[in-house]
Amino acid sequence: MITVLLVDDQPLIRSGFRALLDAEDDIEVVAEAADGHEGLALARAHRPDIALVDIQMPVLDGIETTRRIAADPALAAVHVVILTNYGLDEYVFHALRAGAAGFLVKDIQPEDFLHAIRVAARGDALLAPSITRKLINRYLTRPPGIATGLKELTNREREAVTLVAHGLSNDQIAARMVITPLTAKTHINRAMTKLHARDRAQLVVLAYESGLVTPGSP
Repeated sequence: MITVLLVDDQPLIRSGFRALLDAEDDIEVVAEAADGHEGLALARAHRPDIALVDIQMPVLDGIETTRRIAADPALAAVHVVILTNYGLDEYVFHALRAGAAGFLVKDIQPEDFLHAIRVAARGDALLAPSITRKLINRYLTRPPGIATGLKELTNREREAVTLVAHGLSNDQIAARMVITPLTAKTHINRAMTKLHARDRAQLVVLAYESGLVTPGSP
């Protein structure tokens, strides 16, 4: 069962998401919060698989809520998915840097929303290649440099991280590298450990920030 915490200051939005999620046999909404401070407390109480967090809220916004969840070792298994009204909300990239596993636009189609929840629960990043490129092109202004630990990656780990940054799944990475999906996952997990990345979304950010991948690269 995938457990979900809803954190949004709009009751109508929360009720809509709850109705959609609770209708699924494998998903359960365990709690709702109207602001980030309440959401953080409920995350600690329930330890959900997914925390759906609105980016703009009173008391404690989505970015700071994400940062605090990501910084709490007891909540390491909680995947934060940011909710935004716009695909290129100016705060989205900051939320990814803070530790979010990805983001969803609130006008997403119901079937795509449910699929995204299941993807996030598996630990995969919710970052479509087209959206990733737009975010990087718009917000990544820091000059390329070597991220801490990047030099420690093997050539195969670097290749796997590059493919993650381009939005490929483990199966696709395995096919591209001519290895098994389990080996692909091992390369990615080792790279995450060396780069101190909480999840695949942070791998994407680090890949671009370090210059390992550049916007528009094939």
